[in-house]
Amino acid sequence: MSIPPFHLAFPVRDLESSRRFYGELLGCAEGRSSDRWIDFDFHGHQIVAHMVDRPDSEEPLEDDGDANAVDGHEVPVPHFGLVLEWQAWHDLADRLKGAGIQFVIEPYLRFEGLPGEQATMFLLDPSGNALEFKAFKDPGQLFAT
Repeated sequence: MSIPPFHLAFPVRDLESSRRFYGELLGCAEGRSSDRWIDFDFHGHQIVAHMVDRPDSEEPLEDDGDANAVDGHEVPVPHFGLVLEWQAWHDLADRLKGAGIQFVIEPYLRFEGLPGEQATMFLLDPSGNALEFKAFKDPGQLFAT
């Protein structure tokens, strides 16, 4: 089954910190860009960091503060991310820890030993956008109930 790539445009307050975070830290190749936006290859999907102007650069771009309680954690909403292969997830977790990234939710395992066993972690980009990266022990369990 071929899955079409998705496209996501999201706000950032600084293109250079976004370029370092998505390009250098996460390893996303850069596509087209201008002085107001940057395309990134997010594992075959197109994400676009769009510069937005806000008077207070310390305030989050999305100031709703919405979250859902999951497994004793406050999961930020909205968020986006990727489902990676098991080893790629662990490699990314190690790289992020090595870079001193502060996690919203530290890397951990959910449903250990059960259907849908998965590794997950949440973090913020430099503009406060929430990302989740997860991996399934058995990729066929992505939609397990």
